[in-house]
Amino acid sequence: MTESNPQQEQYQAKVKAQLDKINAQLDELKAKAAQAEADVKTDYHGQMEELYAKRDAASAKLEELQKAGTDAWEEVQKGFEAAWSDLTGAFENASKKFEK
Repeated sequence: MTESNPQQEQYQAKVKAQLDKINAQLDELKAKAAQAEADVKTDYHGQMEELYAKRDAASAKLEELQKAGTDAWEEVQKGFEAAWSDLTGAFENASKKFEK
């Protein structure tokens, strides 16, 4: 187990909470997609697959972040931030489409 400082632990807890929140939001979108008409379900299905892939990438980066030692912390944090930005951007785009 690598050493971490309280600031790193606080950051990890914050991003885990954000990831849990987006997982709940993904479940809501999945429910909306299930209720959609057949002709738009294909589009929703593709959007959901993309979101789940991006969510999985962010989860993997969070795991790397949790395992990173002090020396690698900043580099791994940048990777997580990029994955998180990608996920939230895709989520916002999908949400706009689902609201129509």
